[in-house]
Amino acid sequence: MHSEVVASRSADPRDSRDSRESVREPHRESRNGSSPHLDAVSLAIIEQLQQDGRRPYAAIGKAVGLSEAAVRQRVQKLLDQGVMQIVAVTDPLTVGFRRQAMVGINVEGDVESVADALTAMPECEYVVMTAGSFDLMVEIVCEDDDHLLEVINRRIRAVPGVRSTESFVYLKLKKQTYMWGTR
Repeated sequence: MHSEVVASRSADPRDSRDSRESVREPHRESRNGSSPHLDAVSLAIIEQLQQDGRRPYAAIGKAVGLSEAAVRQRVQKLLDQGVMQIVAVTDPLTVGFRRQAMVGINVEGDVESVADALTAMPECEYVVMTAGSFDLMVEIVCEDDDHLLEVINRRIRAVPGVRSTESFVYLKLKKQTYMWGTR
């Protein structure tokens, strides 16, 4: 699902648009484990792309005071560092995914090994280690209820270390945005 484009969902499942593009900042730590320095210009470029993931580099350059080539280099560096991804956000209903759920998972033993196993499952769109009632929260996107049951019952619960799960099936998605800026 990644080619710098990640299929996800629109804010309203009934939304008939085929896709919306956005920029997601997956984390502040680069792939090599260090935190990259983001100057004001890089932050401004990220904000421009969050507004429109297809905005031309020339237009971004004009807005931030750089040449098109300089913007292209900075965007590539931000992608290479893992600071951001440029993604297409799709409506799952239009591409055959009729069931979404958030699953809270309690783990015995090493939480990271369970998280790694879940990350490898294509239905798991979002895997986060948490503090609180659950050790992990996992967002699952499935074709239908039978597919959801198969993923939870036969695959997630079969992962060594999974002690229990609690599912929160989505009835309607009211808001989802990637426009939080760069603060």
